[in-house]
Amino acid sequence: MRTQAISTGLNFGLTSGVITTLGLIVGLHSGTNSMLAIIGGIITIAIADSMSDALGIHISKESDPNAKKADIWIATITTLVAKMLMALSFVLPMLFLDLTQAIIASVIWGMTVIALLSYWLAKKAGENPIFVLAEHLGITIIVILTTHSVGDWIAVKFA
Repeated sequence: MRTQAISTGLNFGLTSGVITTLGLIVGLHSGTNSMLAIIGGIITIAIADSMSDALGIHISKESDPNAKKADIWIATITTLVAKMLMALSFVLPMLFLDLTQAIIASVIWGMTVIALLSYWLAKKAGENPIFVLAEHLGITIIVILTTHSVGDWIAVKFA
């Protein structure tokens, strides 16, 4: 069961870390074109959203009457650490590249993490990786396109 608790935290934390942070980065970039806003947003996500997701996993696991306390806490802490580190990893391109290159590098990094995680999950479940990759990368692309469009709209509406 400990392995399942770790897997839950890692899978949820990494996926949420990529999707939430990429959405924020792309939306803020198209809405503000501000490196400061994007880095501030990433650090905020790394703290607040990681804690929120960890609490969500904690409460979700507590709702299972068969869950052991130790497994609940393992899933909680693993989610917190995985999400926080994943989100913070997106700061690196911002520190070393110009803004446009950093956005491109972030999208590539996020898509790579989702692809690797999806492939690993598909293999573990005995499923066809192509379908799992298409589903997960498709959802990631929808998030990127939607947040970019919303950022564009905000830039026009509130500028």
